[in-house]
Amino acid sequence: IFDELWPERELKDRMRHTSQVLHQFLPQEFPAAADILMNLLDELEKAEMTTFQLEFMFIPDYVEQYGQEHYEVAVSAMERITQLTSCEFAVRPFIIRYEEKMMQRMLEWTKHPHEEVRRLASEGCRPRLPWAMALPAFKKDPAPILPILEALKADDSLYIRRSVANNLNDISKDNPAIALRIFNQWKGQKAEIDWIIKHACRTLLKAGLPEAMQIFGYCPPEQIDILDFKLEPKEVPFTGSVQFSFTARNTQSTEAKVRIEYAMYFLRANGSHSRKVFMIKEQTMKGAEEVAIQKPFSFKPISTRRYYPGQHRLAIVVNGVEKLEGEFILQS
Repeated sequence: IFDELWPERELKDRMRHTSQVLHQFLPQEFPAAADILMNLLDELEKAEMTTFQLEFMFIPDYVEQYGQEHYEVAVSAMERITQLTSCEFAVRPFIIRYEEKMMQRMLEWTKHPHEEVRRLASEGCRPRLPWAMALPAFKKDPAPILPILEALKADDSLYIRRSVANNLNDISKDNPAIALRIFNQWKGQKAEIDWIIKHACRTLLKAGLPEAMQIFGYCPPEQIDILDFKLEPKEVPFTGSVQFSFTARNTQSTEAKVRIEYAMYFLRANGSHSRKVFMIKEQTMKGAEEVAIQKPFSFKPISTRRYYPGQHRLAIVVNGVEKLEGEFILQS
């Protein structure tokens, strides 16, 4: 396991390497190897190590690599393994290869007494699960997923309801009309389901889709004026901050539900700009009310984004519509 390349391996590469080394020592026939893995789970239970453990993710990886020719043994193994460590990656090649019966099994899992199995039913079939292989058929047509989400939408576990929301958010990226139809059908049934809708709609809201705004009762964006916009300094040190401030005013005498965001247009290496939307606040404004807002944005280095010196832009967004923008230079 701990070869000379181990320190440089990323997480999934470590999982794969561990399961490949394990395969050298287990029986080459998967059913016999699966029996030993199940015995391992028994021993972990005896040792009270059955709380969800990241370090055991090589076990589902082993099933993914060596179990695809043995559907029933592999899927039954995953049902048990996922109670210890997630099989959300391992189940995906089985969905691609055995779509109809795999999705039927996952629908059955929505009634399982263990929440990790119920979560696998939703998380495992997300069309765009991060760090996992995509499911192209479901990106094109998510219909096979919908009965699973319907079955889990009122689950007692927030952990599972969050997975349902993330699955719907994935669906909204490729099939916004389908997602919007589901949101409108589910809206108002239960507070917990309304939370799912709001979390699942985040991509459509950040994109400013009018149909998404209407679901949550946001006022027409033209009802809100943006006054006294300031953006400074005009030249920002490379690891410094830019500050912006403005006043939002409800131009009508009636209440207005508003979602106030800002969009940063980050300069890319090729000279184009990448738009990223950040939330400021959401509230109901009284008639003629004014709300003053002041906020910084830091260019302190982070691992998930790379900054390039040059011209950047910042825009104020109200209910999905950019009201105005300013420019500044990020220094080298």
